[in-house]
Amino acid sequence: SPAAAGRLLVIPMEGSHWLSMKKVLMELSKRGHQIVVIAPDNKILIDSSDVYELKTYPVPLMKEDVEEHVR
Repeated sequence: SPAAAGRLLVIPMEGSHWLSMKKVLMELSKRGHQIVVIAPDNKILIDSSDVYELKTYPVPLMKEDVEEHVR
């Protein structure tokens, strides 16, 4: 096949494109890819899943501050 299953590192941004990207990651997982998603610990939309491993890193803003700013 032209592409073999492999490992993917994903560093997404919050927002609507994450919702589309999540669908792509689900399909890639079905095809045998191992996926690691790295996101800040104050994430809003990016959540854990069985199809990828979620790793977070600390940031100075708390999740509540980010949610308030979005509102």
